[in-house]
Amino acid sequence: MAATPTSSPSSTFPPVVSAKSSLSILLPSVPNFAAKAEEVVREINSSWSATSSFPRAIAVQADVSNPAQVKSLFDAAEKAFQESAHILIANAGIIDSTFPLIADTTVESLEKTLNVNAKGTFLCIREAANRLKRGGGGRIITYSLTSTKGEDGPGTGGAGAFLASTAAIEEMTKIIAKELKGTKITANCVALGAFATEAYFSIADEEFVKKCINLSPLLRLGEPRDVAVVLGFLVSDDGEWVNGQVIPINGGVA
Repeated sequence: MAATPTSSPSSTFPPVVSAKSSLSILLPSVPNFAAKAEEVVREINSSWSATSSFPRAIAVQADVSNPAQVKSLFDAAEKAFQESAHILIANAGIIDSTFPLIADTTVESLEKTLNVNAKGTFLCIREAANRLKRGGGGRIITYSLTSTKGEDGPGTGGAGAFLASTAAIEEMTKIIAKELKGTKITANCVALGAFATEAYFSIADEEFVKKCINLSPLLRLGEPRDVAVVLGFLVSDDGEWVNGQVIPINGGVA
């Protein structure tokens, strides 16, 4: 069973849930994405032909920066699927869509970004460390962002608070991988480039999109499937030997 906290409308992180998945899936959502989450759940459950007393997927609204609500996600998953979670994909994330320089970033914007991205990921992986299946098959996946330092790359300015939060996520992932020694729970972080998602296009104007495309040696934006195939391997039995790593999925921009 996979619990996958979803991203907010201002996130550049693509979703990874597919109706073709063989997993039972808890899909947490935020109010702005509630309808979309329910749509995905209906699609997944409509393909569930097995005779079972529980559904293939459920949707639960939660704020990942709230410890009680993070706990409630795991509670809901265990109740719905009658077993411990096997996989956590923590891809909830927000970014200030005005892209302020650090000198212009408000404390409110900084705290909001860190609360969802860094604190939210911390709470999710903390709960996972205590509740994921042990002895084989336990997986933690977190999300970060490729910070390119070339001309017009996101590392050149305008995303200081966001990149600070993703740096924290990367380090937490490396640490939790070591702390879970002996459990056979692995932890990895995927560092993404620009992806063609509804959320991305809601914050990126045409000029910014063109810059991102030109940064890529493949001259395109990433697609959700580009992430899905990598995650599919990482959460599989074959992916066990990859552990405590930050894995770029960016088409070669860095």
